[in-house]
Order: sequence, then C-alpha cells, then structure tokens
Amino acid sequence: MLDDPVLLARLQFAANITFHILFPTITIALGWMLLFMKLRFTWTRDSAWMELYRFWVKVFALTFSLGVVSGIVMSFQFGTNWPGFMNTVGNIAGPLLAYEVMTAFFLEAVFIGVMLFGHGRVANWAHTIATALVAIGTTLSAFWIIALSSWMHTPAGFEMRDGVAHATDWSAIVFNPSMPIRLAHMLLASGLTAAFLVAGMSAWRWLRGDRAPAVRNGLRLGVTVAAVLIPVQIFVGDMHGLNTLEHQPAKIAAIEANWETGPHTPLVLFAIPDEAARENRFEIGIPSGASWILKHDAAGVVPGLDQFEERHPPVSPVFWSFRVMVGTGMAMLAVAWVAAWRLWRRGEPGTLVGAALVAMTFSGWVATISGWYVTEIGRQP
Repeated sequence: MLDDPVLLARLQFAANITFHILFPTITIALGWMLLFMKLRFTWTRDSAWMELYRFWVKVFALTFSLGVVSGIVMSFQFGTNWPGFMNTVGNIAGPLLAYEVMTAFFLEAVFIGVMLFGHGRVANWAHTIATALVAIGTTLSAFWIIALSSWMHTPAGFEMRDGVAHATDWSAIVFNPSMPIRLAHMLLASGLTAAFLVAGMSAWRWLRGDRAPAVRNGLRLGVTVAAVLIPVQIFVGDMHGLNTLEHQPAKIAAIEANWETGPHTPLVLFAIPDEAARENRFEIGIPSGASWILKHDAAGVVPGLDQFEERHPPVSPVFWSFRVMVGTGMAMLAVAWVAAWRLWRRGEPGTLVGAALVAMTFSGWVATISGWYVTEIGRQP
C-alpha cells in the first residue's frame, strides 16, 4: 500500500493541510474579535478591554505566523505532489492563489506590525484601523482559498482546450455553485473555533481563581459569540448539505452510508459500513430520517451508492468524519447555551459549566478538521 505514489502524495498533503487549517481557523475570526475588543476600549476607556486585547493579540500573532509557514509548505506541495493536476488547472488555480497573496496576505503582513507593536506608539485611531485591516485581510484570504477549493468541487466558467482548463468567465469561477455556502460555513466555523478558544481559556483562568475584569469580559464575549453562531451554523450546514446533494450526490450517499437509491431512506446514526459487502453492519437509524432531511418528504428518493458503482468516495472515513463533526456541533450548542444562561442568570459560569467550557476549548478544531475530511475525502475519485 505504501508503494502507491498517489496514496503517499495524499497522505503527505493531508498531514500538512490538517496542521495548516488549525491556525487560519483561529485567525480569521479572532481578528474580528480583537477589533471588537479594541472598539470597546475606545468607546468605554475601560482598561480591562485593552488588557484582554493585549493577551489575545499574542495568540493571534502566534497562530498567524504558524499559518503562514505551514501555508508556504502547502503551496509548494501543489507542484510537488500534483504536477499533472496543476498543469491541467493552473490557469485558474494560479491566479486565484495569486489574488489571495496580493489582496490578503500583503494586507495582513503590512499592518500586523502596527497591530502588534503600535499601541502607544501611533495614534489610537491608527492602531484601530490597523487592527481592522488585518481582520479584513484574514477574511479576504479565506474568500480566495474557499473560491479555489469550491471550484475544484463545482467547476464553472472555463473550457478545456487540448486537455488544459482555460478561464472563460472569472465571476463564474469565483462565485461557482458551491462557493457562497462554503464560504459562509467556513467563516462560521472560524467564529465558533475562536469563540470556544476564548471562552475555554477564560474559563480556565476563572477556575484557577483569576476573577479580573478582563477574564470576565473574555468569558462573556466567547460564550455570547458561540451561543449566537452555533444555531446559525446548523442552519447553514443544512443548506450546505442540500447544495452538496445537488452537485455531489455521491458524497451525500457516502455520508449517509446509503447503499440503495429509494424512498423512505433512514437516517443512519450508527453503523459499520462494509464496502466489500456493500451494506452496513450493526445499523441504528431513524426510519425515513434521511428522506425528511434531504428531501423534506418521508417518501423522498435519496441517491444511493448503487448509482455510482465504484466511482464514489471511500465510505467509512466520510461517514465517521461527518458524525464527529455533527456530534461536536451538538455539544457546542448544549455547552454554549447552558453557559450563556448561567452567565445571564448568575454572572458567573460555575464549576461544572466552567469545566465544560475548558473541555470544549479546542472543539472548533475537531469540528473543522472532521468537516474538511468530509469535504475533501468526499471529493474522491
């Protein structure tokens, strides 16, 4: 198995992108949370907000630097691991990656120094603008990368000439059929990752007896953002599923471990997919559940893997990654809402809720990585 160059290339690229995505997932949203902290300090002159800003800007700097370094390695792997693919689609992938560098990375790189070291050295308004521009840069970076990733899933706006893709409509390329919903899903995932990170670390400090105003502000901010975003993410995730059903039905069939096309398709909660036998072992499901979710009709016909013969994704990794993502999301919903209720009623999390927030500190990473595995492994073959 390990003498297969395609498998080795996939494993190497997967290892690097798994490490890389950890850091942009934090910085995209944390930049906006830092801007909120800075604006709160400007409006209220409450030093607790500036103390919170100074703590989290260090985390931002660390994650930004690690994301840049790992991203550079990943950009080289496009050529070293997939030279044939890049020779075919380079006319489209190359410019999109260049746009990300020119419009996003340069913007971040120029102003992050002012953001990190400018407070007290430049005017307060200039420091605030620098923070805003860095936040905009992180979001622009996500925009271009998601545009490229989405185009690989739902290509549009191009034509093939002598086996090479040539752009015919850049607006169709950038805003391809899955791009808007994928971008929203990723930005919300980043918001939840940063929110639980801020809430979890603030809860850890609170449990250790640090009751400083900055800690309380961080706890309220993280919990509030998490409580607001998680139901929105669930709604957007459902829309993402419907979009995937339209454009990549084989992926949905693998997610559901649905082997046969037909109505009244159950929602499989637990199973051990057996690709050799083309069936599920130890299946636990909700009758007609998948039909209700995907077709909004118990008799709705859901595509099965039988439609795609052998040209479908590997079922087990997609099936289980999806359930890890959804399970983590449900845990996020429960913890965020209970913590928000506790803070609203009593002004403090309490020991049990605080411990739950600490346990969920890196839950955004778990959900994001498993979600990306669903997306990218589900793109095979």
